[in-house]
Amino acid sequence: MERNNVVTMKGNPVTLVGPELKVGEKAPDFTVLDKGLSPKSLSDYTGKIKVISVTPSLDTPVCDMQAKWFNDEATSLPGDVVVLNVSMDLPFAIGRFCAANGVDKVEVLSDHRDTSFGKSWGLLIKELRLLTRAVAVVDDEDVLRYLQIVPEATDSPDYDPLMEALKSVVQR
Repeated sequence: MERNNVVTMKGNPVTLVGPELKVGEKAPDFTVLDKGLSPKSLSDYTGKIKVISVTPSLDTPVCDMQAKWFNDEATSLPGDVVVLNVSMDLPFAIGRFCAANGVDKVEVLSDHRDTSFGKSWGLLIKELRLLTRAVAVVDDEDVLRYLQIVPEATDSPDYDPLMEALKSVVQR
């Protein structure tokens, strides 16, 4: 399944591969790699509230800022909340980025091997083999409670509605 006219990259329309997810649905599972090359999936975090930050590449200014913002925010979140950042960056590049920038509160994950996350979440940019920028909240029962796909992939997400959604899930 492909979707057009949802996102632009530097003003140019791109095609997203995968389904259009709906809030209230079960979040699709995926398999990605952590910086140590260990596979991780959504089911590894069952029972936790998940904040998912999706970035095209950590080696760009907006993605760098987004990962650092979430790393700072993660220090004040309850223990049952985990923050995941998913990109197409290679695990080695992710490890280098985290070490160089002190990113240690966010689990930074790579979808490079199989594009499993991008395809199952409908966030894979067909033309570039990158993920589009998005943020999501998935509750402790793996139900999607919030999803923001940023219309221009080079722009930052709007963090306020994300944090309001997270707050309402935490308070349930």
